[in-house]
Amino acid sequence: MRGEVQAAGATALAIPTDVADAAAVEAAAERVEAELGPIDVWVNDAMTTVFSFFEEIEPAEYERATDVTYHGTVWGTRSALKRMVPRDQGVIVEVGSAMAYQGIPLQAPYCGAKHAIKGFFDSVRAELRHKGSRVHVTMVQLPGVNTPQFDHNRSKMPNHPMPVPPVYQPEVAADAVHWAAGHRRRQVYVGVPTVYTVLGSKFAPWLAERYLARTAVSGQQTQGPPTETNREGNLMRAPEEDPGAHGVFDEAAHKRSPQWFLSRHRNALAGLFAAGAAAGAAGLLATHRG
Repeated sequence: MRGEVQAAGATALAIPTDVADAAAVEAAAERVEAELGPIDVWVNDAMTTVFSFFEEIEPAEYERATDVTYHGTVWGTRSALKRMVPRDQGVIVEVGSAMAYQGIPLQAPYCGAKHAIKGFFDSVRAELRHKGSRVHVTMVQLPGVNTPQFDHNRSKMPNHPMPVPPVYQPEVAADAVHWAAGHRRRQVYVGVPTVYTVLGSKFAPWLAERYLARTAVSGQQTQGPPTETNREGNLMRAPEEDPGAHGVFDEAAHKRSPQWFLSRHRNALAGLFAAGAAAGAAGLLATHRG
């Protein structure tokens, strides 16, 4: 990632950090500001998990997945607020998931953490509003994304893990995070699957549960066996090499999301619709008078 940033002509500072360690996150924040200046945007997106039925996950595994995915977001937000609140400016982007609203089989640690992040996010926003702060916290809810997590997360399943289809390329997610950092929208939903998952969890949770029970276990596994990396994964320690942004599902992954295009341009589209409706009404009125 550092190489890609530098190749684009920007300055990059890579600081390997265990985000489950609050002191380590704070030290990284201090170094960033010492070397690059005040932090304007902070993005929390670190995660790890265990693909497994819940009762087969050991307590230490569950704790670690929760510490990285949930507490990593908490400690990152804390370090960001420590700097942004006194300045009364800055943006924090919490990278969420459709699974912040609807848990699915084989991902209890991850789904539990994303639900927790959603509750944490709501609390922090309310506190900032109470203080009259101009610091903005937003959450981007993503669908299944073709990242390397399915190659280096721990798995106890017989076949190789995969994201729930339809799958999107990481550039779609990155575009949404970048957009969210520059616009004061409370939440951003990316992809039709995210929208119908959120709506389904609100209006027909029983139906979503039955559908997931029938389809999501096989739907999160390929026909091939897991890799040797999946057996241990990055649960207890990060991989030594940079795996890049893309996973192994490039051929199946969508490069764009029409829903996301409509979502980020919704104000302009609403204006066009209103103008068209007004013109149509004026035309009908003129015809009637004629």
